[in-house]
Order: sequence, then structure tokens, then C-alpha cells
Amino acid sequence: MGNENSIIPVERIEGSILLIRGQKVMLDADLAELYGVKTKVLLQAVKRNIERFPADFMFQLTRDEFKILRSHFVTSSEWGGRRYQPYAFTEQGIAMLSSVLNSTRAIQVNIEIMRAFVKLRRILSSNAELAPKLEALEKKYDAKFRVVFDAIRQLMAPPKTKRHRIGF
Repeated sequence: MGNENSIIPVERIEGSILLIRGQKVMLDADLAELYGVKTKVLLQAVKRNIERFPADFMFQLTRDEFKILRSHFVTSSEWGGRRYQPYAFTEQGIAMLSSVLNSTRAIQVNIEIMRAFVKLRRILSSNAELAPKLEALEKKYDAKFRVVFDAIRQLMAPPKTKRHRIGF
């Protein structure tokens, strides 16, 4: 499925896809870098066409979300000078970006990003099929091992001894 002529390594795209508010998204700064434009330019194009970006296509991170995100990445200097929280774009919002940026590179980058989302969806789908099987195994073995753990706890408990009275 991969394209040898891709202008961006698929790993770079996959590494930029984050899970925020239960959605797979990419941040404005990462997208701007991929498109070869400044973040400010990307956001100006979006704001000129804001009707194309409803809340399920794009949303701005809260301060808390941004703080948590920055704490997870060492490269906070990339975001250190920002005066606002970044915008997160869903897959649909990213698809819409190619129409507002309107360059050959934007179209090529969008195709590669869409391929990365499809690949990620396939991986998550196969994991979703394995999850119930794993859960069933855990329940099965938890019940069997509970007996073993209970027996071990009984062996570890101090022995009950008769107390002899001291004194009269």
C-alpha cells in the first residue's frame, strides 16, 4: 500500500496522529510542517474558510489538554512561544485542508495523510478483534489463579497458636 515516491515518510505522519477527546487528530503545527507552510499561514487559510471546519472537523485544545500534551513531549520548545492553544484537525478536517491550501504539495501531503489514517484504522480494527479474546482469557485465568493466590495467602499467614497466660 505504501508509495515509494512519497514526499513524507509515513512514520512521520503516523507519529503526528494523536488521540485527543477520543478522536484521532493532528495538530496545526504538525500539519503546517508537513504542508511546508508556517502555522500562522495554515490557520489564516482555515479562518478565511471557517464555514468548512465545523467542530467535528477542527477544535481548539483547552489549556489543560495543551499542558498535558506538552508534558508528554520533551520538544516543548517547538510550542513554547505560542500565545494560544493549538488547533486539532480530525481526518475530515485534514481532508478539507487540501481545498483551502490549494497547492500541489497540499494535495500530495493529504493523500499520504489519508493513507496513514486508513492504515491506522486497519491496525486498530485488528486490535479490536483481539481485545475480546484477550479479555475472555484474562477472566478465565483470573478465576483459576484466584484459588492459587488464596492458597498462597493462607500459607503466608502467621500460624494461629494457643496463648498461654503469663502470671497467676
